[in-house]
Amino acid sequence: MGAEGGWGRGQDEGGGIEKVCRMSNGVNGHHNSSEGELFLSEAFKVILEEAVHKATDVKEKVCEWKDPEELRVLMDLELGDHGESHQQLLQRVRDIARYSVKTNHPRFFNQLFAGVDYHSLTGRFLTEALNTSQYTYEVAPVFVLMEDVVLRKLRSLVGWSEGDGIFCPGGSVSNMYAMNVARYWAFPQVKTQGLWTVPRLAVFTSQESHYSMKKSAAFLGIGTENVYHVKVDESGRMIPEDLEAKIVHAKSQGAVPFFVNATAGTTVQGAFDPLDRIADISERNGIWMANSCTWNPHKMLMAGLQCSVFLMRDTTNLLMHCHCANATYLFQQDKFYDMSLDTGDKSIQCGRKVDCLKLWLMWKAIGAQGLANRVDIAFASTRYFVEELKKREGFQVVSEPQFVNVCFWFIPPSLRGKENSPDYQEKLAKVAPVIKERMVKKGSMMVGYQPLDGRVNFFRMVILSPQLNHSDLDFFLDEVERLGNDL
Repeated sequence: MGAEGGWGRGQDEGGGIEKVCRMSNGVNGHHNSSEGELFLSEAFKVILEEAVHKATDVKEKVCEWKDPEELRVLMDLELGDHGESHQQLLQRVRDIARYSVKTNHPRFFNQLFAGVDYHSLTGRFLTEALNTSQYTYEVAPVFVLMEDVVLRKLRSLVGWSEGDGIFCPGGSVSNMYAMNVARYWAFPQVKTQGLWTVPRLAVFTSQESHYSMKKSAAFLGIGTENVYHVKVDESGRMIPEDLEAKIVHAKSQGAVPFFVNATAGTTVQGAFDPLDRIADISERNGIWMANSCTWNPHKMLMAGLQCSVFLMRDTTNLLMHCHCANATYLFQQDKFYDMSLDTGDKSIQCGRKVDCLKLWLMWKAIGAQGLANRVDIAFASTRYFVEELKKREGFQVVSEPQFVNVCFWFIPPSLRGKENSPDYQEKLAKVAPVIKERMVKKGSMMVGYQPLDGRVNFFRMVILSPQLNHSDLDFFLDEVERLGNDL
């Protein structure tokens, strides 16, 4: 380095002091960069071994369960006044990996994300290393252009040749953006004058839609009681006739319907609402619905958490008008480049993490065809799983799967043939929680369960990862039997 950095020989005193500060690793909190890099490279080896290699090995546990009190003591989480040694810190990295749930494991079926894509993971590491904020071209030039390309590609897959969009921190926030922009579209004065200037509003969503609809309505001041839950059929799909009836009902109560949320792949049953019919009803009533779409590539496309987009057909810059606050220290109007590249004011955040790189690098690696193949493999694995499940006594599907969610009951031998006894449902409800506890404490696998609309606890198996083999799915069914046969 030259004079400014204070590393050159024969520098003035100031440079010398600078040099001492930079090299010191003492109480003032400065770290020697070579020591830091050594720690990073050694920690990285541990991460690759413990959080990637072992975490994807079917012979390893999905989790090493500890009760909260025991885990607190084991992890020594409290923060002290003095720093720890290199070796102590490496051990901490090992322990964190050891006692965390391995969501990349082939037998992790607990959420709507699973498995690992190595190119996406590389993108996530690079994102962290570059540590920038996605608000202006001046601090994130590559990522501003990259986000634009990725959003355009995703919009084209939805069927929109033009439009707008933004990466959001998760699907719930994407849904909140949709509701907020829809309200601004219907009542633009709400941004400046607030809720006083807006009538009572009504939101419509299916009984089985994501709970972020209620959270959004609460957060935006619309109110959870103004979210109308539309009935679903036995497979969990919204019933369009009931949507029409609910819209009429809301109007009769003096509310103004402004937003309909339809779902392609509901959280539990993986149901697909009849989008075309819902869009027709919404359009006839002047309600926002097919105007925007939220999509989470961190789920089925395996981009890694978090990777969620809010996509719009709008070409009038509605998103920017709705959210902008024109901070002069970020979005100066006399910059030396095209100001339209400063997309940060479309967000309700200031600092915004780069979420496009992981998806872009993965897409570059396997192409759209590779991503399509992944989806096909997941569907094929799901079909195999359902066929095998139906061959076994004691397994009963809740409804025919429409997607990669397979909802089923396991009926232990003691309950078989007793469907008509008065306490059957009560006993069946206790089966899934006990099997879940046993599998987690054993560390063999993880899968979710829940009750739904009068149906007692059942398992929700989610089959996503292309790394899954038929042997993993056979193991899953065998293990449920092993863990539940004595109940």
